[in-house]
Amino acid sequence: MRLFSCSNCSNVVHFENDGCVTCGSWLAFRSGSLDMVALDASGTHVLDHGKVGGESVRPCANAALGGCNWLVDDGDDTGFCVACQHNVIIPDLSVLENLQNWQRIELAKRGMMYSLLRFRLPLVTRKEDPQRGLGFEFLADDPAVGGDALVLTGHSEGLITLNIAEGSDAEREARRVALGEPFRTLLGHFRHEVAHYYWNVLVRDRNAFDACRSVFGDERANYSEALKRHYAEGPPPGWENNYISAYAASHPWEDFAETFAHYFHIVDALDTADAFGLRTHPDVEADVPTIELTRTFDSYSMGSAGALIRAWVPLTLAINSINRSMGQPDLYPFVLSEPVIAKLYYIHDLIRA
Repeated sequence: MRLFSCSNCSNVVHFENDGCVTCGSWLAFRSGSLDMVALDASGTHVLDHGKVGGESVRPCANAALGGCNWLVDDGDDTGFCVACQHNVIIPDLSVLENLQNWQRIELAKRGMMYSLLRFRLPLVTRKEDPQRGLGFEFLADDPAVGGDALVLTGHSEGLITLNIAEGSDAEREARRVALGEPFRTLLGHFRHEVAHYYWNVLVRDRNAFDACRSVFGDERANYSEALKRHYAEGPPPGWENNYISAYAASHPWEDFAETFAHYFHIVDALDTADAFGLRTHPDVEADVPTIELTRTFDSYSMGSAGALIRAWVPLTLAINSINRSMGQPDLYPFVLSEPVIAKLYYIHDLIRA
């Protein structure tokens, strides 16, 4: 994503920062204007290069717990920012491990919410729509129960459940290896699960089934049987030729979700590359004569999916080569086949519409 600057001293700051290391000001993110501002000692006024501005602000209620660095931009009477308003259940934070995992989870959630705001996708809370609004339940396993009572990450009619054990790097890596996944991150979880919500909002609720089925297949195929088959037999041979991941091959719903999440990966990583002035020189044809990622390539508003792909492929080659030079595995362990690119085009058009 973008780099930000402290409104008090103009030092470069990052999305996850809650304090400026140069001037010592408290930092907060304003979702309404997508910028980072410095606050005075009371945390109620914006600092503008040493001067207290007239604007009165309110930090999110979760700021005191280290779980949020956003402001309450919409005057919500709960005291929560637009990201935290979607929380339905959080874990028992008196348990230190829960608190630490929850803080990591909230950071990843805000990264996902940032993209939703940049794309201007519709956002409805469970308070506004208790049956279909977007909500999050962050739950912990009960070791005394175990078995079928263990918390599984998933989505149901806008309600996204996440096992907070995923906030532990060690636990998440163990699950990644056990499931044979090349890539497993908290941000990836959020992008995947929220994709199911947006399938409901952008496809189902708009009766746009035909266009989606022509790209991903018929989602009316038995979902539970498809997942049982996937976990018992694995993906079909040659899945790499048609799907972005092995899991995407399990069912059209999962193919949509995996591709939707991957589109977010591409757009936000290109936005980050642009913020740091990374150059890839792809052939962009009609969009612009030449792309040099020097704060001129707005991936979030790019009208052409082709321009995004042409910018993305050389960038991934570069970052994978850098990783290899450090003796590390590829940062981007994916292949964009022609069928996958066609699916990304569909997601691009769906979001832009």
